[in-house]
Amino acid sequence: MKKHNFSAGPSILPQFTIEKTAEAIKDFAGTGLSVMEVSHRGKEFVAVMEETQALFRELLNIPDNYSVLFLGGGASLQFCMVPCNLMKTKAAYLNTGSWSSKAIKEGKFFGEVVEVASSKDTVYNYIPKGYEIPADADYFHYTSNNTIYGTQIREDFDLDIPVVCDMSSDIFSRQIDISKYGIIYGGAQKNLAPAGLAFVIVRNDILGKVDRPIPTMLNYQTHIDGGSMFNTPPVTPIYAALQTLKWLKEKGGVAAMEKVNEEKAALLYDEIDRNPVFKGTVLNKEDRSLMNVCFIMNDGYQELEKDFLEFATAKGMSAIKGHRSVGGFRASIYNAMPKESIQALIDCMQEFEKTHVK
Repeated sequence: MKKHNFSAGPSILPQFTIEKTAEAIKDFAGTGLSVMEVSHRGKEFVAVMEETQALFRELLNIPDNYSVLFLGGGASLQFCMVPCNLMKTKAAYLNTGSWSSKAIKEGKFFGEVVEVASSKDTVYNYIPKGYEIPADADYFHYTSNNTIYGTQIREDFDLDIPVVCDMSSDIFSRQIDISKYGIIYGGAQKNLAPAGLAFVIVRNDILGKVDRPIPTMLNYQTHIDGGSMFNTPPVTPIYAALQTLKWLKEKGGVAAMEKVNEEKAALLYDEIDRNPVFKGTVLNKEDRSLMNVCFIMNDGYQELEKDFLEFATAKGMSAIKGHRSVGGFRASIYNAMPKESIQALIDCMQEFEKTHVK
């Protein structure tokens, strides 16, 4: 039976990426060695790093005055690297979920954090609007897609201060104007590569402004100067990321992927809204994520949650259980998720409806 992988992360990867990476694990670039055991400074891997950076720039249309970095530590390390490099006195943060809350916590080690708005009061089931961002803040930070709660911001902020965005779970899923951002960062294990890799896109002129000494490994300039090779980078995840970027380009790039993602999400949300057994968790439909579709049992059917989970799992739906803070179900439908799998979940929901609605 086919498994349909709805895991929130580490998550589904293109079959192309899995196959090409598996080949390189056995024999990398004809060296007779595994990609897991070659030197990161050997000419074969240097070529991989250069091509990965070039495709990153091409697919996201990254201007020349930005650097692209591939680092260890995941997005969680970026929660402290950002304020360490950018915060002089204070910064503004939008709190839309667990990850932005963690970023806020780290920011407070380096200066004043102004929480401009929060949706914590209703378990982060909406994106706050109508708030003010202090003009004298050193930067504004937000998380574009909230995997746990199924909300997403799909606009580029146009501010006079640097905009910093955690795009761990929606990078390459939609078109963005890189020039509107100071830093974009994220973990790669949603839409790009296996866990163990973080990407950072940073506008060069916003660095070097703070007075504090920055530890060498936390300094973005260290990694810019070292070409992401100041220390040994996550070699195998970078190789896998390159394969995903090749796959994405062959599929028509980010614009084509955005169109497909909108179609996929619409299919599933339409079923949630139609099916009397289920209901969405996000308060406003315009805040719904295209990447993580969260839903629960509708009123009168709550006692069937365990039954549906068992039923769906038996039908091959993998990892659809919702996060413990929300409950219910979560279908993560990243770039590599085929429509076939979404239709399989819809079929499952409809079959369950037929046997439980009189």
